[in-house]
Amino acid sequence: MRIFSGIRPTGGLHIGNYLGAIKQWIAMQESNECVFCIVDLHAITTPYDPKELQKNILETTAVYLAAGINPDKSVIFVQSAVKEHAELAWLLETITPMGELGRMTQYKEKSKQHKDYINAGLFAYPVLMAADILLYKTQAVPVGKDQEQHVELARTIAKKFNQKFGQVFPEPESILPKVGAKIMSLTDPKKKMSKSDDPKSCISLFDSPEDIQKKIMSAETDSGKEVIYNVTKKPGISNLLTIYSLLTGRTTQDIEKEFKGKGYGDFKKALAKVVIDYLEPFRRKQKELQTRDVYVKDILDKGASRAKTIAETTMQEVRQKMGLA
Repeated sequence: MRIFSGIRPTGGLHIGNYLGAIKQWIAMQESNECVFCIVDLHAITTPYDPKELQKNILETTAVYLAAGINPDKSVIFVQSAVKEHAELAWLLETITPMGELGRMTQYKEKSKQHKDYINAGLFAYPVLMAADILLYKTQAVPVGKDQEQHVELARTIAKKFNQKFGQVFPEPESILPKVGAKIMSLTDPKKKMSKSDDPKSCISLFDSPEDIQKKIMSAETDSGKEVIYNVTKKPGISNLLTIYSLLTGRTTQDIEKEFKGKGYGDFKKALAKVVIDYLEPFRRKQKELQTRDVYVKDILDKGASRAKTIAETTMQEVRQKMGLA
């Protein structure tokens, strides 16, 4: 299958981004044709610092490489380097009903979060995401739970285009992780982990061991002291158990048995060690890649070239179907 996914280069990628999306990609690249994008055009729909954008793009690329995305097996590139993303987004906007965009959950959330930065790009964001996916005739999209609605819109747009102009696009399917599709905040386990909240609420992939230790030890838990997985009654400890499970490959039931009769403090100390050890290669790889900008840029240039070959072929077909060529 052809797989597409991408992450916004907004700096400070956290463990929720990794567990909800990137971790899925590693196995997929072994037996699929994978296209992994750094979606900088999406990043500018919310407040950002233009001076930091290129640094954030390189940092996100470092995360991809540190996580195990292999540039020899997968296409890694920056969205804005392939102009066909923007072109296809505009063409698809002409067949996307306003009502479909108005019901998008993320638009509502971001509009509340950035009341002085509500723009047409933010409203049309899901159409650009649909264009990202459909441009490569993607069959499956690994996403976190919060993006599932956008993939569903991409399916709707693909179907509408095919009915109106003739068959071009497959209807992509979402691939959600069985566990950990949404990692919650350390300070408020009823909210999704986000770096835009309190810095203590999320663990960056490049956090120091000391910072990781502090954040986990101060993470909100629940009444009582039993280490039990129950999202409704114990959302705090359940979120930490999910992280522990995903990083060790052990079931939550197995972890519960290990900590039976022990309190939250013992569990948090053990979790902190698990997270610190797991993220050590990320910190090491980041330091290495910080001195190899030319190498990273070369990967992105080659990836963009491979992506353009596919994108240009698709757009030629789209233009012909729509009467533009």
